[in-house]
Amino acid sequence: MPVAMRVSCLLSATARSFSLSCPAAGLLCCRLLGPGSAVSRRNMSSKRQMDHLERTSNNYRQNTLYPAQVCGIINESEAVKRLRIAVHPDFTFKAGQWVDFFIPDVEKVGGFSMCSSPGLLQREGVVELAVKYAKHPPAHWVHTTCTVGSKVAMRVGGEFFFDPSPSEPSVDLLLVAGGVGINPLYSIMLHTADLLRLNQASGGRDYNIGSAHLCYSARNTQELLFKSSIIEACREFPDKFSCDFHVTQQSTDVDLQLLPFVNPGRITEVVLRKHVDPQKTLCYLCGPPPMIESISKTLMDLGLPKDRILFEKWW
Repeated sequence: MPVAMRVSCLLSATARSFSLSCPAAGLLCCRLLGPGSAVSRRNMSSKRQMDHLERTSNNYRQNTLYPAQVCGIINESEAVKRLRIAVHPDFTFKAGQWVDFFIPDVEKVGGFSMCSSPGLLQREGVVELAVKYAKHPPAHWVHTTCTVGSKVAMRVGGEFFFDPSPSEPSVDLLLVAGGVGINPLYSIMLHTADLLRLNQASGGRDYNIGSAHLCYSARNTQELLFKSSIIEACREFPDKFSCDFHVTQQSTDVDLQLLPFVNPGRITEVVLRKHVDPQKTLCYLCGPPPMIESISKTLMDLGLPKDRILFEKWW
C-alpha cells in the first residue's frame, strides 16, 4: 500500500484526545516467566473482573496512542472476525504483543493480541486482529458496529514476544495455543517464517531458527483459526515447521486435508515430550488459565527450565 494511501486511511489526530485513564475490560493479561523477570501472583478470588488496563498496569506499553482505521474485515470463523487495520507510519510492534484498543464512544478499552507479523506491517502498513464475539463492549463493537472505515486508536504493550537479533543463538520454538490464544502465537509463527525467508535471501547472515512446532487445541476444526495458513507454512518449510491440531469436541468428520494434522483430545505429555529439549527449546503458551497451569507444570516435569517457558494468560 503506498504511503500516501496508507496515511489517508488513518484516524484524525483528534484520536489522541482519547482518555487513557478510562476503565477497561479487555480480554487478556500478559505474564512472563523469563530470565530476571518478577512474576507476581495476583489474587483472582475477587468476584469483580479486573479491567484490561488494571490487569496490565505493570506491563510494558508504549507512551504513544496511534490513530488507525479499519480497512478490511474477514469472517475468520462463525465467532471470530479478523480486522485489517491501517496504522500510522510510526506504529511498530514485536511479534506476540497486544494493543490497547480505543473505540470512539465506547468507554471500555479492549486488549487484543495482534495476529499478523511485523513483516506485514512493513510491507503493507497494516496490522491484523482476530476478535471473538463477546458481550464485552470492544469485542461486541467489532462484531456489531465496526465497518470498513471505522476509526480507532491503538497503543502497543506486552512483554510476551519473539524478536531475536541475527547474532542470537538458534532456538527450537514450541508454541502451545488454546482457542483464540492462537493469535500471538500465529504472529510469532508468521514472524519466524519471515526470518527464515530473510536468512535464505541473505545467504545465512540473518537469524536462523532451529525449528518451530505448534500444538493448537480447540473444540473442533471449525474453531481452528488460520489452519490453512499454518499448514501452508509447514509445507513451505518442512524441515523447520510442524504442527499438531487437537480437537476436544469434534462431532463431524474431519476434512481430508486436515486429517493428517488432527488429533482427538487435549494436548498430552506424550505429545509435548517429542518437542522438548531442555537445552534448546523455548516455549510460548497462550490460552485459558487451567491449560496454561497444566502445560507449564508438564513442561517443567519434562525438564524444561522455568525461564524458558513464557506465557500469556487469558482470564
